[in-house]
Amino acid sequence: MCGIVGISATSPINQVLYDALTVLQHRGQDAAGMMTCHEGRFHLRKDNGLVRDVFHTRHMKLLQGNIGIGHVRYPTAGSSSSAEAQPFFVNSPYGIALAHNGNLTNANAIKDEMFRTQLRHINTSSDSEILLNVFAHELHAQGQLQPQPEHFFTAIGNVFKRCQGGYAVVAMVNGHGLIAFRDPNGIRPLIYGRRETPAGPEFMVASESVALNALGFEPVRDVKPGEAILFDLNGNVHTHMCAEDSCLTPCIFEYVYFARPDSIIDGVSVYKSRLRMGQKLAEKVLREWADHDIDVVMPIPDSSRPAALEMAKYLSVNYREGFVKNRYIGRTFIMPGQTERKKSVKQKLNAIGLEFKGKNVMLVDDSIVRGTTCTQIIEMAREAGAKNVYFCSAAPEVRHPNVYGIDMPVASELVAHDRTVEEIAELIGADKLVFQELPDLVESVQVGNPEIKEFDCSVFDGRYLTGHVDEVYLNQLAMARSDAAKTASSKDESVIDVYNQTA
Repeated sequence: MCGIVGISATSPINQVLYDALTVLQHRGQDAAGMMTCHEGRFHLRKDNGLVRDVFHTRHMKLLQGNIGIGHVRYPTAGSSSSAEAQPFFVNSPYGIALAHNGNLTNANAIKDEMFRTQLRHINTSSDSEILLNVFAHELHAQGQLQPQPEHFFTAIGNVFKRCQGGYAVVAMVNGHGLIAFRDPNGIRPLIYGRRETPAGPEFMVASESVALNALGFEPVRDVKPGEAILFDLNGNVHTHMCAEDSCLTPCIFEYVYFARPDSIIDGVSVYKSRLRMGQKLAEKVLREWADHDIDVVMPIPDSSRPAALEMAKYLSVNYREGFVKNRYIGRTFIMPGQTERKKSVKQKLNAIGLEFKGKNVMLVDDSIVRGTTCTQIIEMAREAGAKNVYFCSAAPEVRHPNVYGIDMPVASELVAHDRTVEEIAELIGADKLVFQELPDLVESVQVGNPEIKEFDCSVFDGRYLTGHVDEVYLNQLAMARSDAAKTASSKDESVIDVYNQTA
């Protein structure tokens, strides 16, 4: 899961890009990058680390131009090296820079085909570079010295035919403008907005609406599944449905965990959807555990707060903040290795003893993936004096790999894989464990936009909406994306990114 942003403006946009990436920092803490275009030349800075650590004054001065794209990354494949950081760039045709959020499920097949038939070399293990080269090839095939919007749209239509999976893309074409497109299933989020200036309109495309709001852009609408949008250099907006078949099936895990609560994705308030998740959890507890002895409901900060608040309200028990979060520690789920995740939990949270002592505590988290975090948190609650520690997940059991860009691909790393709820409870040390029901989760989100008929729930139900995902593919993915593979890959890192010359 990553965060992307693209801006076409009437004045320099380096600071606006920087600010947008800081707003999207929750979507990736491994690497950050920005590329701008000024007088026909691209300027790039990307490296490992948080936005504030990657971009210094000397870098910002070099990022000139009124148009640019940015990216924050967390690794789902390959190493966590700067060679994998985005944006990527090709010089033909025209000069194209691209940043991407998601995952191509047929990346290896495309890579092989491009080498055999188009003689294109892919220099990294990133499928973003593959996607960029597919787009470049299809645009080159249009054979236009001065391409019109329809030529870009034809190229993107061919990209959709060749690239399977979930992806949202921002691209910058030298001399022509900013382009955004979204996979035909709309799995990964993408929205655009506009703001007026004396010199003319300015446009921003981003993974979440909160980035638009923070920078003074009025959200216009979400990019539709299978749609491409061209923001040309004259302030005009060209749109076209490029996919032959499209259907909005957004990733439901965006609402559970990834997105900020103040974002609106595909017309659904993330915050309100999480409130409804808490209500559904309370209804399940009252239905299956009517004589519960819960004294207090506590969230695991931060994303589970709305669900915990609403759960406590409907159970008529006290809501308390039992953990203090160190805000200078990153999100545990998106850290690149199990060792880092384990190490960071106790650095991130500290229990307030007086809220736990002698009480039956219901802890609420957004989800349980590997079980590492919740196991340590339950231990902390007991050490703080809790009488009984119950645990509640606002999401159902995560039992299946994800293939659309979320870092939970290896089934053996999922605590719920091949285990019953009782076995999971025993493993994590909870006195009682409650999971959200999948129909309740779907309803919690769908109420916000009844036009969404289906969601990507593959991590819960094992249904991969794009097809072409079989056991062979999942086994290959497991070998490439396990924590052990990432550790081995990072130890072997010795490549210098030839384009990253602004350090």
